[in-house]
Amino acid sequence: MNRDAQYAVIFTSKRSETEEEKYTEAAKQMVELVRNQKGFIAIENVQDARGFGIMVSYWESLEAIHEWNRLRAHHLVQKKGRDTWYDYFTVHICKIEKMYDFQKEA
Repeated sequence: MNRDAQYAVIFTSKRSETEEEKYTEAAKQMVELVRNQKGFIAIENVQDARGFGIMVSYWESLEAIHEWNRLRAHHLVQKKGRDTWYDYFTVHICKIEKMYDFQKEA
């Protein structure tokens, strides 16, 4: 991960049990779209068997995050998420003050 990451968007959610295939396809499209967004650094995502998920995306600036949120395709998927795919979700936007990691050598 880029060490110059400045912001994290933390998206926690509980998926509904509807339209699994459509949701999966839309999620893949959003990941491809975000990877080409200016200021985007990386994304991490986990989801358990009951549909609870945590996705963290990393960004160079708040402006980059705002530009992502202005994209029409993203707005359409957000609406579908509210209407159909999620029982609930929460978004946190955080400034990263410090970051470190560990990786075991092979």
